Amino acid sequence: MTRSVKGAIYMLGQFRYLLTVVFILTLCSCKNKVRQIPIVDFFKTPEKSSYKISPDGKYVSYLKPYKDKQNLFIQSLADGKEHMATTFNDYSIRSDYFWTYNDQLVFSQDVIDYDSLKMYAMDVTTYKKRIIMAEAKVRVSLLNRNKGQPDMITIRMNKRDPANFDIYKLNINTGELKPYLLNPGNITEWFPDADGKIRLVKASDGVNETILYRPDDNKPFKPIIENNFKNSVKPVAFTGVKNYFYALSNVNRDKTALVEINAEDGKEQKTIFSCNKADVLYVEYSKNKHRVEFASWEEAKPRKHFLVPDIERVYHNLQQRSQLAGNEIKVIDRDSAENKFILNTYTDRNPGSYYLYESNTDKLTKLGDINSSLIPDELCVMQPIVYKARDGLLINGYLTLPQGDKRLNLPVIVMPHGGPWNRDSWGYDEQVQFLANRGYAVFQVNYRGSTGYGKAFRSAGFKQVGGKIQDDITDGVHWLINQKIANPKKIAIFGGGFGGFSALYGVSFHPELYNCAVVQYGLINFFTYIKDAPPFFKPYLKMTYEMVGNPETDADQLRAISPVFHTDKIKVPLIIFQGAKDQRANISELNQFVRELRKKNVDVKYFLKPNERAFFKSEHTRMEMYAEIEKFLDNNMRVKP
Repeated sequence: MTRSVKGAIYMLGQFRYLLTVVFILTLCSCKNKVRQIPIVDFFKTPEKSSYKISPDGKYVSYLKPYKDKQNLFIQSLADGKEHMATTFNDYSIRSDYFWTYNDQLVFSQDVIDYDSLKMYAMDVTTYKKRIIMAEAKVRVSLLNRNKGQPDMITIRMNKRDPANFDIYKLNINTGELKPYLLNPGNITEWFPDADGKIRLVKASDGVNETILYRPDDNKPFKPIIENNFKNSVKPVAFTGVKNYFYALSNVNRDKTALVEINAEDGKEQKTIFSCNKADVLYVEYSKNKHRVEFASWEEAKPRKHFLVPDIERVYHNLQQRSQLAGNEIKVIDRDSAENKFILNTYTDRNPGSYYLYESNTDKLTKLGDINSSLIPDELCVMQPIVYKARDGLLINGYLTLPQGDKRLNLPVIVMPHGGPWNRDSWGYDEQVQFLANRGYAVFQVNYRGSTGYGKAFRSAGFKQVGGKIQDDITDGVHWLINQKIANPKKIAIFGGGFGGFSALYGVSFHPELYNCAVVQYGLINFFTYIKDAPPFFKPYLKMTYEMVGNPETDADQLRAISPVFHTDKIKVPLIIFQGAKDQRANISELNQFVRELRKKNVDVKYFLKPNERAFFKSEHTRMEMYAEIEKFLDNNMRVKP
């Protein structure tokens, strides 16, 4: 064999080797490549949502989009046929619609252009609807339905006085409205018994709250429990024994517990359940059987403590079903006989589904998905995390990493929650999953003041807006950097409401940390935010002064932290979204804020949507917003030289 032939064979072998290497690398690259899920798949209007069941168990109802508006659909459980009950194309039906006890559906529209509300009633046998109330500039919500008087509902409404909610009886056949309880000016909550009679109310002077009781409609209310706002008693329902009632209380304890209280004297009779790790946040109560079925709280993930063995067995059996394995399960409605239940199931990687469960036959029927376009395996795991703040306080949160093998030196989006007295929870979040799908790690912080961690942790956030609350967020970002999770040159901050304030505060006072900020309906001025509070918020103003700050006595502090006064400190690019019909926003002030930033050569993209409130309900508007956010982050999160 000649040298040239040997050389050719050698070169051919090398070429085959290189082809094999390229093939393997390509295969690995394809395996690790994450499909970019279309924006519409994350943010489209749910396919079906707000499921309810009729009290007689014959029908289920739900909201479903029609011409970009949520409309009401009804399905007969006898034959499975679906009927489109409304065809609105101007304003969506609100999710707080409900069934009465005589097969009537009561639903309403928020007429955004005129800041008014229309309430309708519909007979399910004829599908004929009629307007039973049309009011401008009022807020209305259901308080109670009554089996004994199925044509009457009890509602709360601030028609008489914008600053105070009164209780009315509304006849859904005639539209006749009769006052039931007029508010003397300090009542903030009402608690009807099983018959619809209001026997417990809560009053507040803004700092102290009082629970009052009366045995029947003919007796006056008398105070039985008085607390400072740092303590809380939240009635759940009467037990059906004597005049005892269930309540969630943190009086004389740090963590909120489920207790039983004597309404005659306000004294706590016994603790039914408590958890030393977290507040009990919710209890499932059966109106038909007058019993509490379980108490729930949140640690890293939602937890339940069952108080009725039969209910525990039902939940255990449901979680053994293959289609529900690993899912959180919530009962969102039940018929009067408590045989048929509407379930909502979800995980951190699945927006969820609705099921009908029939307990007498143990039958489980899928009703629909919230969003069937998403494939859970393509989404990202939400991991609970914990770190220490600079003063040693333990802070909990969640970290969602993008798919792929890379776990270090990632671009990060910090997402402080709104509130500030709310919290982030484990579960599906479309914004988080959208950002993670685009390759960002998403960091959520339950800073001090967040609910669910006890009275001491919540109180630690008082008067710390712009102080230790923001330090907790900053400390979390440094923790991510120290853990090598975050690329320190690729960090953004993204928030809505108070989270929007936190984003603006972060880029104002820690410009070295953030490349850019995304702000949705952000709070920019604590003075006007408090001064412009709607009239019905007035009972809470003194509490706001104690928890956030008083515009008179704490003026220096509020000025020092309000972004509107610190346009000179912001250097990084911003993108701001605002609905013009947001009742808590001062649009002229926000417009001026943007103008001042632009005068200082700050790169600001500003989108003011004329027919939207704080949350954008139009699917088209949402798609535009998230397309702009994607482009903005892509442009500003590249590594700077």
